[in-house]
Amino acid sequence: MSRERIGLGVIGFGWMGQAHTRSYIRIPTLFPERTFDPDLTIISDNVTDRIDQAVESFGFRSGTTDWADVINHPEVDVVCICAPNMLHERVAVAAAAAGKHVFCEKPVGGTPEQTVRIEAAARAAGVITGVGYNYRWAPLVQYAKQLIDEGSLGEITNYRGRFFSMYGADPMGLLSWRFKHDQAGYGVSTDILSHSIDLAHMLVGPITKVVGTGHTYITERPLPKAGGTHYDRGRPGDPTGPVENEDYFAAMVEFASGARGVFETSRSIIGPESQNAFEVYGTEGSIMWNLETMNEMKLYLTSDRARGYTTVYAGDRYPYHGHFVPGDANAIGYEDMKVIEDYEFLSSVAAGRQHHPGFSEAIDYVSVQDALIRSWRSERWETVTRLAEV
Repeated sequence: MSRERIGLGVIGFGWMGQAHTRSYIRIPTLFPERTFDPDLTIISDNVTDRIDQAVESFGFRSGTTDWADVINHPEVDVVCICAPNMLHERVAVAAAAAGKHVFCEKPVGGTPEQTVRIEAAARAAGVITGVGYNYRWAPLVQYAKQLIDEGSLGEITNYRGRFFSMYGADPMGLLSWRFKHDQAGYGVSTDILSHSIDLAHMLVGPITKVVGTGHTYITERPLPKAGGTHYDRGRPGDPTGPVENEDYFAAMVEFASGARGVFETSRSIIGPESQNAFEVYGTEGSIMWNLETMNEMKLYLTSDRARGYTTVYAGDRYPYHGHFVPGDANAIGYEDMKVIEDYEFLSSVAAGRQHHPGFSEAIDYVSVQDALIRSWRSERWETVTRLAEV
């Protein structure tokens, strides 16, 4: 079978850059029906040890400390951006101008305004775009969408979304780029709330009106060492610096469909380790899903005479699951979702079609984020207006 070669340039080789690279490596072993072959062409990072690791252990053909070398490489077809948020605009705009297709980690820009400019540049260049809303691709999330779309839950009336994570709960966690406005943009509203609202957009539809509030609980953190991340710890007595964005955000929303919803997200809460969860309630049933138990879903249908929640286990009868393990209740994991995400994006590139979720879906989220930030400041309900470059 003849397959298209897709040259890949990855910018940023921290955790997420490595996760995407492992996905590219795994795609040929998991998707024999693919129409393309990924080619690890060039990697860029500002830490030379990571570049060496990318070439020696992952198989990139070359590496560089200058991200412009990735964009200008003649054999690169796709640029995958995994750098800190506030670098995304320069990189993504340059990549689009060079005619490269762009996959960017969510929510594309560190601020809504940056995301708007990035989307406009990519659209003007006519390149294919993708955004890292990987939780869409969990097999049971895909099944939840199928149930909602076919009407099994009836009319959707209520939605609850939350993303509680402990990655910022330790006061000794380093003051990495995620906690600084000039590198990350906003805090959890840019980071993990974007996942919660993207899932709601996918499952229930657009949000039209919001009221929100944010807060920072841990206001000082130890200064980072070279190459340190938010998972690394300092020690008491280490020099500290101020946290510049929010630890917590909460919102009430109205959907275009008339459904009502609530969202809550925190990076400094104690207990939930990575609780990206949603609950969808309709007139004929409801669904509950949680990333911490991603291979299980609670399903309630009024047509079931038992009148209680049933636990649905993931298995090869649901989308993508059988590419990883056969049968039922044989679990898959986080990086398997990344493989699905990258497979779908590269399939779109090979077919020459715009991918979903792409930068348009990124605009869907930051339009909500913009209204939430306005509401945080005004302390009143705000209308969601779709953002676009003027």
